Amino acid sequence: MSTALILGVTGQDGCYLAEWLLDKGHKVIGVTRDAVRADAVLPHSVRGRVALEEWNMQDAARVVEIFARHRPAEAYNCAARSTGSGMHDDPAGIAATNGVAVTHVLEAIRSVSASTRFCQASSSEMFGEPTQSPQSETTPFRPRSPYGAAKLYAHAMIDIYRRTHRLFACSAILFNHESPRRPLHYVTRKVSHAAASIKLGLADAIDLGNLTARRDWGFAGDYTRAMWAMLQRPHPDDYVIATGVTHSVSDLCEIAFAHVGLDYRHYVRSDPASYRSDEHGVLVGDARKANDELGWRPSIGFEEMIRAMVDADVQRLRASTRSP
Repeated sequence: MSTALILGVTGQDGCYLAEWLLDKGHKVIGVTRDAVRADAVLPHSVRGRVALEEWNMQDAARVVEIFARHRPAEAYNCAARSTGSGMHDDPAGIAATNGVAVTHVLEAIRSVSASTRFCQASSSEMFGEPTQSPQSETTPFRPRSPYGAAKLYAHAMIDIYRRTHRLFACSAILFNHESPRRPLHYVTRKVSHAAASIKLGLADAIDLGNLTARRDWGFAGDYTRAMWAMLQRPHPDDYVIATGVTHSVSDLCEIAFAHVGLDYRHYVRSDPASYRSDEHGVLVGDARKANDELGWRPSIGFEEMIRAMVDADVQRLRASTRSP
């Protein structure tokens, strides 16, 4: 049984990765800031099946200790600081967590676990204001937020350690990916939760930002499967993971509200004050390299994913209203 280590195991991506790796027969080590909380919030499908390790991403010695103890065959970094619309919040903190901390991981692998294959969850936010559309692995990066800049620093370090130290290190350039496990501060989950709440009589309306903004949204479970596929290749490389199709926020609202029999135009208000200050050109990914080399393609479409998110929120809200 080979060991796989997931940094940020309690997040949306970490949970899906844990499920996938356990099904593949791996021993899974989940690294988290708080093991007690992690044990409580992990989905039932993996709870009790993942060995938990606590760490501080800025503690380089602790990162080395964890890799020296487990010497995993595979490691995935899904740990990152992100607040959805708050890409400019605490730039120094974002740089430390999303950028410099990845160097601690690479140094740990180089020094004590050189055979570990590593995949970094990178981001389409590195493209920022793109010079071409769709964006591929060769599109120039032009980040417009501290979040995108920090991710680009980590992406560059992956390449440096791959070239200089011959590590098997990859970047998965993930475009927006969603699921019922998305936190509430992301727009897809805001909308699915609002549709469920309004349908159940628990809310009256929702205020959103720019309804015409478009994104390339896919299903998180598909995207983490692509990360795993990257580490099964003979040689390390970077891959754009995306659907290649965009939808607007109004499309998202229409699908979510229609699923519960409502017309979103009666409940969704566009608030200019909520517009993102770094709103950029359309980010849409060209995943042909992943299609060709990894054999990867999305298995769940946008509408099916949004309907599943609404259903999950209806179930959660009904359960919470029944609780004493």
